[in-house]
Order: sequence, then C-alpha cells, then structure tokens
Amino acid sequence: MYSLLRWRLPLKTRSEDAAHGLVFNFLADDSQGENKVMTGHESGIITLALAEADDIERERRRLEMNEPYRTLLGHFRHEIGHYYWDILVRDGGKLTACREVFGDDTIDYAVALRKHYESATPADWEDRYVSAYAASHPWEDFAEGWAHYLHIVDTLEMASQFGLKIKPSLDRVGGLSARTDFDPYTSEDFAKISGAWFPVVFALNSVNRAMGAKDLYPFILSPAVLEKLNFVHRLVRGKGLR
Repeated sequence: MYSLLRWRLPLKTRSEDAAHGLVFNFLADDSQGENKVMTGHESGIITLALAEADDIERERRRLEMNEPYRTLLGHFRHEIGHYYWDILVRDGGKLTACREVFGDDTIDYAVALRKHYESATPADWEDRYVSAYAASHPWEDFAEGWAHYLHIVDTLEMASQFGLKIKPSLDRVGGLSARTDFDPYTSEDFAKISGAWFPVVFALNSVNRAMGAKDLYPFILSPAVLEKLNFVHRLVRGKGLR
C-alpha cells in the first residue's frame, strides 16, 4: 500500500467501487483440510491463504512448486499486479501496447495454467521471463513483472535511506559500483533504476552467501525482462503521480 500511495495510483475501496474496488480476504483452509484456499485475484478481490503466514508451510509450498522465492509480501505485490492490469491496461487503453511486450492475453487462461503445471517449463524461459511461472500466461507474466518492479524500487528506496553506496575494491571499471542517492519512486529514468539495482543486489546476495543464507534476490533480469519492467515503469509513471 505504501508503494501505491507513493505513486498516487488509482485506488478505490469496495465501498467506492462495488464492481471492482480493492478488498483483501485472509482465508483459512477448512478444518478437515479438504478445501484449500488459493492465493489469487478476481475483480478487485485479493485472497491470501492464511496458511502461508506460517513459515514452515510457506517453505513447503515454495519447494513443492520449485520456486526460488516465496513471501507474503511477494504475494501482495503479484496479486495487486493483476488488479492494476485490469485498471491501467484493460480499462486504461493500453492493451495493444501491453500485448506487444507480454504477448496475447486472449489465450485460454485455465488451459495455459494446466499446461504449465503438467508440462516442463521451456528450457530457455530465463531468456524471456523473470520466473518460470511468468511463462505460463501473459497475465502472470505482467503480474510477475509488476511485483519485481515493486521489489526493485522499494529496495532501492530503502538503500538510499541508509545512504548505501556500492564501490567494490576490485572493481576497476565501475561496472559493479552504484550510488543510491536518488528517489526511485520519482525517477523518470528506468535505466538509472536498473543500473543501480544490479550492483546493489549483487552486493546483497554476496553478503547473504557469506552468512550461508540463500540469495536475497535469486533472479536473472535478461534484456527481454528489463523491457517488460520498463513497460511497468512507464505505465506507473503515466497513470500515477498526479
């Protein structure tokens, strides 16, 4: 919610917009365990599975789904991406532009998801998608891109608040150096954001490894993925901050 308010994005409650206002449902599985709650979004209703507030259960699901990263904050950012696809893309006149970057969203969603879970993920998915799940359908690709853009901007803002500077002693050409002395929430230049992100996250991942922990950000941002993140950046800049 902090990010959405910083960008001044369109934001209506259910009482303000009965058809598509934003509401969060935190639901638990039934006592018999027969009906599992699935995290998801539908017409402004974002459902969060209460079971995933438990670290052990969330880690079990992460391993079961072969995901490198799974957090409650990640769920919020992904599902709100679906909400803003409806608001900013579908209803905002950006469908054609979005399809040029993310692909044809008219393909059957249920069939695409079933195919994703039943078949092997394309071997070259890292060349075109930020995650294996993003390869399942253009809607999921957009939501994943939206979530990662929020990850990047919010983390860089936190780094800037701590005055973090990256300047490795062995970096002779400056390719792994970065300054975070700017506000990524108001920056017009996506190249400035991504240029700072790579050194910062490389350093953070290295610190985590020194502690025997997994990478803080275990993802590869290919040129195709950066193009998708830039689309989200331009979408946010065009619809918010008014």
